Amino acid sequence: MKKLFTFSIFLFTAIVFAQDTYLQCGRIVDVESGKILTEKTIVVSGTSIKSIEDGFKKGGSKDFVVDLQDKTVMPGFIDMHVHIESESNPGAYIQKFTLNEADVAFNSTIYAKKTLMAGFTTVRDLGGSGVNISLRNAINKGIIVGPRIFTAGKAIGTTGGHADPTNGVKKSLMEDPGPKEGVVNSVEDARKAVRQRYKEGADVIKITATGGVLSVAKSGQNPQFTLEEIKSITSTAKDYNFLTAAHAHGDEGMQRAILGGIKTIEHGTLMSDETMDLMIKHDTYLVPTITAGKQAAENGAKPGYYPEVVAKKAIEIGPKLQAMFARAYKKGVPIAFGTDAGVYPHGENAREFVYMVEAGMPVLEAIKSATMTNAALLGLDGLGQLKQGFTADIIAVDGNPDKDVESLKKVAFVMKDGKIFKGE
Repeated sequence: MKKLFTFSIFLFTAIVFAQDTYLQCGRIVDVESGKILTEKTIVVSGTSIKSIEDGFKKGGSKDFVVDLQDKTVMPGFIDMHVHIESESNPGAYIQKFTLNEADVAFNSTIYAKKTLMAGFTTVRDLGGSGVNISLRNAINKGIIVGPRIFTAGKAIGTTGGHADPTNGVKKSLMEDPGPKEGVVNSVEDARKAVRQRYKEGADVIKITATGGVLSVAKSGQNPQFTLEEIKSITSTAKDYNFLTAAHAHGDEGMQRAILGGIKTIEHGTLMSDETMDLMIKHDTYLVPTITAGKQAAENGAKPGYYPEVVAKKAIEIGPKLQAMFARAYKKGVPIAFGTDAGVYPHGENAREFVYMVEAGMPVLEAIKSATMTNAALLGLDGLGQLKQGFTADIIAVDGNPDKDVESLKKVAFVMKDGKIFKGE
């Protein structure tokens, strides 16, 4: 009884005198108002923001103070389109025959850490082998360091389509993958594929509504799902509370995806004005991935980096993304920040901000798209803003992004769930 009493006193003392963290912030980005506030202190208790005070406060003798007085502080970034298992390299098309699942898993831990250190505390992973589900679980358990992950597991495509895992292999290895492997060819297949993703533990559903650039297949833009198949996917996804996303470069495939109920269009390269109007009407978001387009075009120009059929598409499609984004933003299409990390090196996600600003989006709007907007899309009510009671996902950069967008690449401090991972 005495031991139990002693332990209870210890626990009570630990709770009462728990250490808070005081972040003394020179500048804070208020993403909701689109303003930069000065000389504030964010008080973090446990995993959440306890308060935001005027001036630079120090708390009590037991509290921990972090000096960010010469930095700009904002919510942790959210990237709505990454591929956390892999990273583009000249040997990538051979590695699917040489890397074991364990190799992919170990590599993914490196990519995850780089992403978090770049200030991206949450990501939406839009397709891999299924290792991405285990990676998410390991991060959630604190086994490895990385961002909060919402993953599609294996993306869903059609036979020969962008997400068919047997594209480009010899006939003896090609086989006939089905819904379990994420390949569908009917309304029934589509429904089963969504349910299979649920069974495997995915968080979101991603389809490849058109051909893709990096798949070993001729077309990078043809529609690859019927409208009925897409509706089967989205209606089933709704039953399981899945957010839906569609890879799409070609215009017809985008229109089918929008009319079929898909929530986010990834890339959108060849989007027409008519399709932009449809997106506005149906409140469908564009995830532009400008960085991936530029990197793919650059890699496509390097002899031997991609197979010939891929290089041709990369050079043709990649350079068009930024101009499309400029038109979409000007027209009023809803924008969600996403980069397609993995097509370019992980940890360079903030390049997207630079390209968005170049195309006409004010930097504070771009930051909002990567924080408050994306949190709302993911259904994360307590994330994406610096507010009392919100989760303490907080980052700081050197300089002032409102004057120099390049400063968003210079992340000096990262806190996720109230724990400091970079900078003190």
